[in-house]
Formats: sequence, structure tokens, C-alpha cells
Amino acid sequence: MQNRFSSIFQHKIAWFALLIILVFAGSIRYGLLDLPLERDEGEYAYAGQLILQGIPPYQEVYNMKLPGIYAAYACILAIFGESHQGIHAALLIINLITIIAIFFLAKHLADNLCAIVASATFALLSLSQSVQGEFANAEHFVVLFVAVGLLVMLQGIAKASLLRLFYAGLLLGLGGIMKQHGTAFILLAVLYILFNSLKDSSVNWRLTAIRILTFTVGVVTVFGILFLTMLWIGVFKQFWFWIFDYASAYVSQIPLKDALWIFHSNFIPIINSAPLLWIISGVGFLMFAINNISEDHKVFLFMYALFSLLSISPGFYFRPHYFILILPCAALFAGMAVSLLADFLSKFFSGKIQFSIPAILMIVCCSLSIYQQRNFLFEMTPFEGMRSTYWLNPFSESLEIAEFIQKRTNPDDRVAVLGSEPQIFFYSKRRSASGYIYMYPLMENHRFALQMQKDFINDVEKAKPKIMVYVGVSASWLESRNSHKEIFQWFDRYLKNSRFSLVGVVELFENKSVYHWDTDVKWPVNSPCWVAIFERQ
Repeated sequence: MQNRFSSIFQHKIAWFALLIILVFAGSIRYGLLDLPLERDEGEYAYAGQLILQGIPPYQEVYNMKLPGIYAAYACILAIFGESHQGIHAALLIINLITIIAIFFLAKHLADNLCAIVASATFALLSLSQSVQGEFANAEHFVVLFVAVGLLVMLQGIAKASLLRLFYAGLLLGLGGIMKQHGTAFILLAVLYILFNSLKDSSVNWRLTAIRILTFTVGVVTVFGILFLTMLWIGVFKQFWFWIFDYASAYVSQIPLKDALWIFHSNFIPIINSAPLLWIISGVGFLMFAINNISEDHKVFLFMYALFSLLSISPGFYFRPHYFILILPCAALFAGMAVSLLADFLSKFFSGKIQFSIPAILMIVCCSLSIYQQRNFLFEMTPFEGMRSTYWLNPFSESLEIAEFIQKRTNPDDRVAVLGSEPQIFFYSKRRSASGYIYMYPLMENHRFALQMQKDFINDVEKAKPKIMVYVGVSASWLESRNSHKEIFQWFDRYLKNSRFSLVGVVELFENKSVYHWDTDVKWPVNSPCWVAIFERQ
């Protein structure tokens, strides 16, 4: 859409605006580098750490996520160092590249005004505490590859370039192996290529087949390398179980009747964090059909919205960080809405006024969002930021717990954590006594749960860990009334029979944490949540 206002937004102005957005977003993220890792980041970091030690995924880390994110973290650790600051520095760069990709994607679909607004909107929405945007979750990696992949795909179609379609397949394939949710956008691309090829009355079926095949070859290349790698390193059986067998059980636990309530309860706080930006995005979605853009791009935007929603829907969990996957599309619609406003104003005004009103609108919307989140973004300490985001989960405390473990153990000693806190393994640079670094699968209501508990028990007894950590935080277990109890009964017996002594207790309170080590250990505790550390004598 090259409306009559496009001349105002010449390339230099657009690039200057993009630079301001990048500097602003980067400076805010730079101030948040010291935030400790949450547990998903801890999982990725620990798996990446093991990869750098020559230990492949699924051998000592069991999870249903595809291993692309583990490989990405291994690269991050190799480049930025094995620290939470290094991981968040890498996230800063990944986010800035994604902002640039969305700028070019919006520019391809519309104009410079749309590009500026879309990139600014994504920068702010992806910073939101409501989507846990400050933490390097896999969704950030997915949206990076998806945004670039879709842009390359659109360019490949526009320029009739089969090579670009192949590259688009590679990029979207990489997005898919970062997390399964990313595969939704692969289907989006296939369907859009098919639509674009079949839209004319005279269909060239041969060219259509070649386009789809070329794109598919790119995708298959990525997944083929992944599968062959899993075979070559000898973990294909474990990989298949976690990615397909367990994942199927995992996504079937929440009934459809609960999906809308879960979506609503998690999405409302996200809207409330930047209400005006979301209103503008909603207006853009409702009105983009009357925008002066090509029918092809209208179909693309509609499909992008649909598949963005589908990408967050597997299992109906709708966790806050899942919504990062819909932010690029939401940002594009916000850009469309402001560009549409500029078109409308052109009927009544000319010159600077036509630019000033949309600019002032966006400044007000962005400023309100920043003001609403000012405490988290600018004022809170890392401890306060973690508490306000994750309540009494022991993420800040994991740093000191890991330091204690590191001092009391040798590099070859194993550590067992009864809870879902893999960041402890990463910080302490000590390997887990079991591949079950999360207790969640052991507590869930599926046919594998009891055997998983038995496998975990067997792993720990064989490994003879020097340190046992028990996490007395419900969110680290997610135990339900249907959960098997064998692991709890075993734990009490194992501590007594294997001569473990209580050497550390961490009490978790809303405003502080209290640490008790060695002779200062106290039991029972006064806090609602706690972590206990046991040492084999």
C-alpha cells in the first residue's frame, strides 16, 4: 500500500525511526540482563551445556521439545559464556534482529509508516512482563526464523525465485525445530504458495508443483538433518519417545471445554499491559480488508493471523510466553491500522498534520504501555522482578543454592533435584542424577507417569548423588489428586537408608529469602515455600 503519505516517510526517516526503536528496546533489555534464569531457560541452558561437553540431547535431558533450541543455546553459551547475563545478552540481539525483520516484512506488505509502527509495536509487546518477554524462551527463536522466513517467501513469490522459496523452507524449518509450535507456520507457507499459484484462471500446475516442492525440500532438509543427527548420535529411540509418544499424551490432558477459559485468563493480562496498542491492532485486523493493499497480501495477513492463533493452541495450555508467537502478526495489524488512519486523514489535511496525528497517537500508546510497566522495566531489582513475574518460584535462589552445591561437590559428583529446577544444574555445572530434570511428567495423568517415577528412582539409586535437593514449591511439581505417590514414599526411605543429612534450607517469602546453611539449618520452616538441600555423609 503506497498511500499518498508515503513520500513523507522517505527511506532516511524510516531508517532513523527504526534506529530509535532498536536503541530504545535494546537499552531496556540491557537493563534487564541480570534477571536470573527461569526453569525453561534453565532446561535449555543445561542441555546446551551438556552439548558443549559432548553429551547429546535426550541422553541426560528428557523433554518433549525439539532439539533446535538446545543447539541454539549451545551456540549462545559458546559465544557469550555460560551465564544468565550472556543468555539474556543473546536474547537482546535476537529480539533486535526480529524487530528489523518485522520492519522489512511490514514494508513489503505496505509502506514505511506501517513498517515503523509494526516494528515499534512488536518491540514493546515483546518486552512485556505479561508474556515473560524478558526471558529467552523458545518462542523468541521461533518468531525470528518465522519472520525472516515469511519475508523471504513473499520475496520469492514476487520475484519468481525458486532459490528464495528454498531458503524460506530452510528458515521456517529452523523455526519449526526450535519448538513444535513453529511448524504451524510451515503449513501457512505451503497453503499461501498454493493460493498464490492457483489464484489466476489459467493455472500452471507444473509451476505450482515446482514451487511447493522447492519450498518443501528446504523444510525437509532441516528436519532430515535433525532426524539423521539423532540416529547418528544414538538417541533416536529416546528422541522419538519424547517428541511423539509422550508429546501425544501431554497435549491430550486438557479438555476442549476448558480451553476458552484458560485462553481468556492468560490473554486478558497481556491486553491490559498495553491496551491501546492491542486496540489499534484489533482495529487493524477488523479493517485491513478495506486497506489499499493487494488481495494477495490480504489473504496472507488473514492466514498469518489464523496460523498464529493455531500455533499457541496445542494442548490448550496457552501459557503466557506462548503468546509471543502472535505478537509479530499483531504488530503488523497495528501498522495497518495507523497506515489506514493516514489514508483517511489525507482527505482532510495535507503536509505535516497528516504525519503528526498518527505519530502522536503511537507515541501516546507506546508511552502508556511503558508507563504501566515502569516498575518492572526500570525500578525493580532482579529479585523483585522475578517475584513479580513468577511469585515464589526459587529462580533467584537457584544462584546461591548452586554456588553452595559447587563448593560441596567435585565436578564428577551427581546432583538429584526433586522438583523442576534445571537451572540449578546449569549454574552449579553439575550433572543431574537422572534425565528427568522436570517432575511434571511424573505427576501428570497419563500412562507413562508411574513408570517414569520408577525410572527416576532407579536412576538416582544407580548414580548415588552427593547432593539431593527437594523443592517444596507446588509450581515445581504441579501434583494433582490423580498423581502417583510412589516417588514421595521412596524419597523418605532413601534419605534414611543412604545416610543423607540436611545441610541447607532456603525459606521463600514474598519480599525476601532466608538461607540457612550447615549448623544454622532449621526445621521446620516458617515459610509457605522452601528448598531443602541434603548431603550424603
